[in-house]
Amino acid sequence: MKDDTNQPEEMNYGVLGEDTQGTSEKLEKYTGIVDWEYLKPHFDSGALLFVDPCLNITDVGLALADDDKEAIEAWLKSGNLVKPSKPHADWWHENPAQFTALVVSPFVLMQPVDSTSGE
Repeated sequence: MKDDTNQPEEMNYGVLGEDTQGTSEKLEKYTGIVDWEYLKPHFDSGALLFVDPCLNITDVGLALADDDKEAIEAWLKSGNLVKPSKPHADWWHENPAQFTALVVSPFVLMQPVDSTSGE
């Protein structure tokens, strides 16, 4: 017979730290401007996704975080969200550029920085 008399009545995980930030605020913490050398290891591991400039990278990150399969499938089908291939990687290696990167584990989203938009 198991003796449960020394077991706590309930576990209080809140003492470990509560993160009251919303998903958008959390994603903002994991967004930054990077170059291809930063992104290359993520490409090599198969975790990199290219977000077309017609989309808002934060919206795509939110869809991934919220597991919005319908939106993600639509973007994949339209080609607005793609897994880069070797020719892409070779191009970015030979033609250095800046990208906005957003980590939504296990993925890293990338989008070219538009120097004309002022963002």
